[in-house]
Amino acid sequence: MDLELRGTTAFVAGSSRGIGLAIARAFLQEGASVVLTGRQEDTLSEAADRLALEFPDRDILPLAGNLIEPELARARWATAWKRFGAIDTLVANVGTENLRNVPDPNPEDWALALALNLHASMNIVRPALASMTERGSGSIIFISSIAGLEALDAPMTYGAAKAALGSAAKALSRLVGAKGVRVNVVAPGNIFHKDGLWDRKRTENPEAVARMLETEVPLRRFGTPEEVADAVLFLASRRASFITGACLVVDGGQTRSSF
Repeated sequence: MDLELRGTTAFVAGSSRGIGLAIARAFLQEGASVVLTGRQEDTLSEAADRLALEFPDRDILPLAGNLIEPELARARWATAWKRFGAIDTLVANVGTENLRNVPDPNPEDWALALALNLHASMNIVRPALASMTERGSGSIIFISSIAGLEALDAPMTYGAAKAALGSAAKALSRLVGAKGVRVNVVAPGNIFHKDGLWDRKRTENPEAVARMLETEVPLRRFGTPEEVADAVLFLASRRASFITGACLVVDGGQTRSSF
């Protein structure tokens, strides 16, 4: 299926490794130009260099910085928009599960979880909305987590922040649909990539991880970053032109809530 993404531009936040890098690569494979972002300049530069070798005829713009800072997020979006003239898709792949998993989070725990997993996404969405609504078209895709859909073995503050992100995305989709902007969410389950969370967990306790996959995931395996990227590209494409306010779960059947 031709997703008709050739000649478009995607801004992929958090794209120096893991899921974000796979999303960026998938857009490039479809013929799109890509803006990469990451907090660590050296890691981002390495990712950009690798992608440039794979796709020498594509336009790749790496922009380092922490999107938790609103002014920096606005500046990075402005730089990208000026470079490409327009950006068709924003993928807000921002956040971390690396938080304290305790039954009594303190105010600092809550503030950190919300800053990293809600506010940082909204920092880059704000300037994107201004540009896309003025243009009259655009697609915004939030990368969330199944921890925002059900109570799982993840930090309480992380799950609550991701739930808030999903609620905000749904509300936003209703506010900007008439202006030609679609807003959707992809909620991955347990995704394995080198040096990621599940790589560390499997190294520390392979038996426990194997039991988790067998008892909790009907497909009995991890997902891959590329499988999440496929979901994102579909939502970004014209094949999903009548889809907004949706949450596409990519978890091998792990979540149990009804639909």
